[in-house]
Formats: sequence, C-alpha cells, structure tokens
Amino acid sequence: MANTEKTVTVEQIGSPSRRPQDQRATLIGLGLNKMHRRSTLKDTPEVRGMINKVQHLVRVVEGA
Repeated sequence: MANTEKTVTVEQIGSPSRRPQDQRATLIGLGLNKMHRRSTLKDTPEVRGMINKVQHLVRVVEGA
C-alpha cells in the first residue's frame, strides 16, 4: 500500500515577541522559530490543535 499519510505545511507569519511563553513553545513544537519559516508536519488532531492555538501567528500553506 502506498504512503497515504496526510501532511500539512504551516508558515510563521507573526513574531513570537511579546507573546506568552506557551505560544512560543507551541511555535517551537511546530518546528517554527523565525519569520517566514515553513514546516511540514503529519496532519493529526494534535498538530491541528497546536495550529489552532497559534492561528494568529501561522498560516496553513497547503494540505496534501
């Protein structure tokens, strides 16, 4: 069977400065730490929850 694992790519569009520490930690957990960096992750409920938590700092570029 082919690899049918879904992924989601997120890009950081907001600065973590002047944000709570938990939001900074969530960005690092998503593999982001600088502006305009992109990270491709497995599309799981946990990752979607992290994206939702910092939705004002990231944007979903594409979902495969």
